[in-house]
Amino acid sequence: MGELHYIAFEDEADDIKEKVESYWTKRADGFFNLRVDEIKSNKAERWVSEIQKLFPSNDKLNILDVGCGTGFFEVLLGQLGHNVTGIDLTEEMIIKANQMIKANNMDTSKVKAKVCDAEHLCYRDESFDVVISRNLTWTLPHPVDAYKQWYRVLKKGGVLINFDAEYAKGAHNLKSPENIAHKDIEDELKDECHDIYHMLTISMLDRPHWDEHILNEIGFSDVVCDTSFGDRIFVERDEFYIPDKMFSIRAVK
Repeated sequence: MGELHYIAFEDEADDIKEKVESYWTKRADGFFNLRVDEIKSNKAERWVSEIQKLFPSNDKLNILDVGCGTGFFEVLLGQLGHNVTGIDLTEEMIIKANQMIKANNMDTSKVKAKVCDAEHLCYRDESFDVVISRNLTWTLPHPVDAYKQWYRVLKKGGVLINFDAEYAKGAHNLKSPENIAHKDIEDELKDECHDIYHMLTISMLDRPHWDEHILNEIGFSDVVCDTSFGDRIFVERDEFYIPDKMFSIRAVK
């Protein structure tokens, strides 16, 4: 099984999920406001354009957004007519996501958000056409388990789309003047985030190459990593700008 045997994800601290959830609970209000602004910005159109290129078809899709935060993808993809279910471990994020959904007049029978663990999905096998995620994988203590779960709930021919970055390797960027998206976050929270980085095994891996290897081992095909993805979204150094380079991963079940 290759690298799977050489990375001791099972040795992660027992309380790491609680620490991650506590951190994002404190970030929920500010994160919500930033996503409200992003939905209204030119970034939203770029996100939609890039995501549509990665979708398996032009049909209306059943989409699972893992680590949905405050509902950004729920609004963007719901506006395209897709059925979108957002999940997040942090209850406060789900409260904000459902506020975002309602504020943007989404049909809540088709677009919704609920508390659920990305590593232990509460859905049946082959339930979704697409599993999508943004800036979640770096927070996971057991990312292999998560990828296996995402594979399980995808239909045959379904697509995984994952956007992330090696945030831990640029941890010094949290307090950099170039990290405009985090400029209003208190130093105490930045230090808390830094501590989480160094508690997680995934922070030490060579990504997205590690992800590509694992996805192929799990059974995905046509795994494509795009390390320049973020450059096409975050063109301007504005309120959304983070110096860490976002990559995309697309894989087919």
